[in-house]
Amino acid sequence: MLKEVFITLLSNYIKDTDYIESLWDDIVKYHGKKNRYYHNLSHLEHLYHNLVEVKNQIKDWDMVLFALFYHDYIYNVLKQDNEEQSAKKATEILHSLSIDEHQSHLCEEIILATKGHHVSENSDVNYFTDADLSILGNDWKNYEVYYKNVRKEYKYYPDFMYNKGRIKVLNHFINMPAIFKSEHFYKRFEANAKQNLQQEIDLLSN
Repeated sequence: MLKEVFITLLSNYIKDTDYIESLWDDIVKYHGKKNRYYHNLSHLEHLYHNLVEVKNQIKDWDMVLFALFYHDYIYNVLKQDNEEQSAKKATEILHSLSIDEHQSHLCEEIILATKGHHVSENSDVNYFTDADLSILGNDWKNYEVYYKNVRKEYKYYPDFMYNKGRIKVLNHFINMPAIFKSEHFYKRFEANAKQNLQQEIDLLSN
C-alpha cells in the first residue's frame, strides 16, 4: 500500500520509473534495518492512515506525504541530529525532482518539527506532528507494544540511564498545554495519551 502511495506521489514530478523504484528501495532499506522496532514501515503506515483522516484539512498534501516518507529516514539512537539529517535527505530528493524552494522548505519544516512537536503557525505541520504522536493516545495494549519497541531500539542503554531519559521525554509531553494541536487529534487522543504517559512513568519509576 505504501509503495503505491509513494510511486503515485513521485509520478507527479518525474517519469523515470527506475529512479522512483530506486528511491522506494532506499526507503525500505533504511526503515527495514534490524535495529528498528518502532521507527519502521509500520510506523509510516500508521501515520499515513491517521493523516488520510484529515486530508481535506491539509493544504499541501504532497509535501506532507514527502515528509511522511523521509521524517525518520535517518534514525540512530546514539545521535541527536536525526531530524536534521532526515530533513537534509528529503531536501536533496525534492531538489532532484525540481520541486520549488517554498514547498521544499515546508517539507523540511515538517520533518524538523518532529523533534520537539511544538505548536506551529502552519496547520499542515501541526496535523503531521499530531499524527506522528497519535500512538500515544491509542488503547493501552497498542501503547504497550509501542513503548516496548522503543525500549528495544535503545537496548544499548542500561535501565538506569534509559529510564531517566525516557521519563524526561514523557514528562515533556505531559507538561505541554496540549499534546495535540488540532481539534481532530485533540478530541480523539489527548485524554488517553496523558493517561498512557503517566502509566508508563509509574512503571519506569518503580
